[in-house]
Amino acid sequence: MDSPIIICAAIAFASYIFGSVPWAYIIGKMNGIDIRQHGSGNVGATNVMRVLGRKWGYTCFLLDFLKGFLPLAAVKILIGMKIISVPLEVALITAAVAVVCGHIWTIFLKFKGGKGMATGGGVLVGVAPYSFICCGIAWIIFFYATRYVSVASIIAAALLPVSAYAFSVAGLWRTNTSIQIFLLVLAVLAIAKHHSNIKRLLNGTEHKFEKKKS
Repeated sequence: MDSPIIICAAIAFASYIFGSVPWAYIIGKMNGIDIRQHGSGNVGATNVMRVLGRKWGYTCFLLDFLKGFLPLAAVKILIGMKIISVPLEVALITAAVAVVCGHIWTIFLKFKGGKGMATGGGVLVGVAPYSFICCGIAWIIFFYATRYVSVASIIAAALLPVSAYAFSVAGLWRTNTSIQIFLLVLAVLAIAKHHSNIKRLLNGTEHKFEKKKS
């Protein structure tokens, strides 16, 4: 188990399985529905909120967020305690890629999962916390400006690699080339997963979160 390849394979496998837990689907079943057959059909927190309300939506978001955060936190702890010996950067990227892939292509739902925004957010806290804050603020601003979750998510994703590079150049939070490439790939993947939303936005049929009247 001292081989870096074996260790990284174990990290990837464990992170993928952990990321594959489809909390949106589970929450839907707890409420007597298959979330894939309601709302947008997406297995994610936004659709859960739309179909089942804020309480379950926020719960799903938190659980999906922790899916991204906990594997990276565990890797840092294990390396810090010298239980596993592998470069931290390699271990973090391995866990991050695997857990996001697990969420998007979950083995428990025939490899059809969510869009990875909440889980990606959890990953960001582990590898680029300043970018997480920056993208989070952008998401809030554009959501309340447009009431479209998809618009806010796409803009936040596009801002991710840009903000990481800017913070690194400014010396606020240095990220090396491999992590910046990972963040770029993560952003492209997140935007690509919103292809159906982009089509609906162009057609004027995208779902909008309207303000509730008091």
